Amino acid sequence: MEVKEHILRAYRHVLAKDAHLLKVDANERSITHRFAIYIEHEFPEFNVDCEYNRKGLDVKRLPSFGIDPRTIERLGINLYPDIIVHHRGTDNNFVAIEAKPSPKNAPCKKPQERECDCDRCKLRAYRADLKYQHTFYVVFPVETEFEKFTDARLNDYITEIR
Repeated sequence: MEVKEHILRAYRHVLAKDAHLLKVDANERSITHRFAIYIEHEFPEFNVDCEYNRKGLDVKRLPSFGIDPRTIERLGINLYPDIIVHHRGTDNNFVAIEAKPSPKNAPCKKPQERECDCDRCKLRAYRADLKYQHTFYVVFPVETEFEKFTDARLNDYITEIR
């Protein structure tokens, strides 16, 4: 089974089992926590962590992200994915996921510039600098968008970023 199929199955579990979180537009961390639980079932041979910020014992650094580390700290930009599938303490970084509820889903504002801090650009840096094999940008439909959601649009909500 393809990696994206596993991610889609976990996503469908959130839609089916945690609809309340989506209907009330619960905090992103509540939604991604539940998503991580279902992802863990899809990848039992890996560790699944939320907001994990370590590369071995060190804090993750993303040189290709292109933003000065002082700016990152000053602006409070997070340099850790919402969910990762990996083997802790190794360089085996398998999947990184950034997720957003639909109202916060914004396109990349500066796709040609190195100074972009959007989640899609961060995913590209995770792939380049930390060698994640797969990186996904995931949008969860919330409130009225959840009520209108159909499975036919599923691929519009989960994008593999390369």
